[in-house]
Amino acid sequence: MDSEPVAAKPHSPARSILVAAVKLVVSVGLLWLLFSRTDTASLWRSVKTAAVPWVGAALGFYLLQMLVSTWRWNVLLVPQGFDIGLGRLFSSYLVATFFNNFLPSNIGGDVIRIRDTAGPARSKTLAATVVLIDRGIGLMGLVLVAAVGATTAGGIGAASALPVWLWTGFLVATLVSAPAVIAPAGVGKLLQPLTVFHPEWVGDRITRITDILGRFRERPSSLFTAFGGAVVVQALLVLFYAAVARSLHVPIAVPHLAVIVPISFIMQMVPVSVNGFGVREATFSFYFSRLGLPIESAMALSLGSTALVMLFSLSGAAVWFARTHPHSGPRA
Repeated sequence: MDSEPVAAKPHSPARSILVAAVKLVVSVGLLWLLFSRTDTASLWRSVKTAAVPWVGAALGFYLLQMLVSTWRWNVLLVPQGFDIGLGRLFSSYLVATFFNNFLPSNIGGDVIRIRDTAGPARSKTLAATVVLIDRGIGLMGLVLVAAVGATTAGGIGAASALPVWLWTGFLVATLVSAPAVIAPAGVGKLLQPLTVFHPEWVGDRITRITDILGRFRERPSSLFTAFGGAVVVQALLVLFYAAVARSLHVPIAVPHLAVIVPISFIMQMVPVSVNGFGVREATFSFYFSRLGLPIESAMALSLGSTALVMLFSLSGAAVWFARTHPHSGPRA
């Protein structure tokens, strides 16, 4: 197992409270603004008349994307010489999803995934690097799905430049990430200036990272397979939103969902709100307004989908409780 890093100066509690307060203000402020422009009676009517079979289909699509995400994670771990098992990885993914949805940060789940694989891999650096690569591949799959959707749907209006921007973003991401696999030693040289902080510890981590990238270079098919999995995951998430839209009687075409769903995910990555609340709804509302759809439809789809994801993620809470209380079951 990697040795522990040099102790860093802890963040000021006052600063942490201030950051959390700012995020809360942004989320509450945006939601207040959006609800002030929303016909809440119409919104509630959509929720009350939701078609239950489509809600079930949505949860099924979400479960499928979780399974594919777990498989993709395993695909990236195997070239490193570790086959931890899909069952163990899936339970970890469930717990990570719970923490992502119920902690005021969307990186809590990554901490869980790193912790759960660092032990079997005997390396925190390996576990963290694989999760980071998984995140990067997922982001590239997300942008590709958005680019295809924007091209199919014609963007947001006839003169929209959105498809061009999305395809450009995907191309730039590909060109930037390719050298990391083609020439891992170059990544090591690029990171070398960081050794000024702690030559021995940082230098050892740089060596480990270049070794990890070198193993991917020896088996590039794992990266291409993982990328294919990322595209499938994003497609399943689009179908999840499409099923929720059908359940709420929201008239929006799948190609448009293939644009707004990935873009909303990207917007939520900006750390200015509490788990994307407010930012996500504002993104949906803006896109829907460009399509001539009412804000009530945008709010219903965004909040309804989020509620279902949070409901699903409670299964991760059950797994986490079972882990931390292994002998809490009924006694004979």
